[in-house]
Amino acid sequence: MTRINVNVDGISYTDEVEPRTLLVHYLREQLGKIGTVVGCDTSNCGACTVALDGQSVKSCTLLAVQADGGDITTVEGLAAEDGTLHPVQQAFHDHHALQCGFCTPGMMMAVRDLLQDNPDPSEAEIREGIEGNLCRCTGYQNIVRAVQAAAANLSSTGGQS
Repeated sequence: MTRINVNVDGISYTDEVEPRTLLVHYLREQLGKIGTVVGCDTSNCGACTVALDGQSVKSCTLLAVQADGGDITTVEGLAAEDGTLHPVQQAFHDHHALQCGFCTPGMMMAVRDLLQDNPDPSEAEIREGIEGNLCRCTGYQNIVRAVQAAAANLSSTGGQS
């Protein structure tokens, strides 16, 4: 067993983990962060995307020990403490940017990262920015609309994400 220290959604954790434990399994099984979805286990779908030290990563490709000392944000950590949805979450809701919802947590995390890097992306830039996250249900059109709405909301609120 290996001891790790991580900050997840604003809470510090010190845990013992098997060195081979994937970050996605640590988040789900030890911390109960079930919004982080286990999709393909091969990094192809992006459903397990979280932010590690501010950057999107596919948590099925990282070992929990690799996140030691890191600051992790999951989809559960996007909302404010009072339950107010993050602008990306609100935009996905408002624009029906989901159907089955399986890809949604990872998609939201990738979009958050995209909008941090490019606060006013074109449709082509949005599609390129989410290409590592697969959605088998929506056809992406409402997702693109949601990203555009989230970008507009973030720019009108001063880019708070």
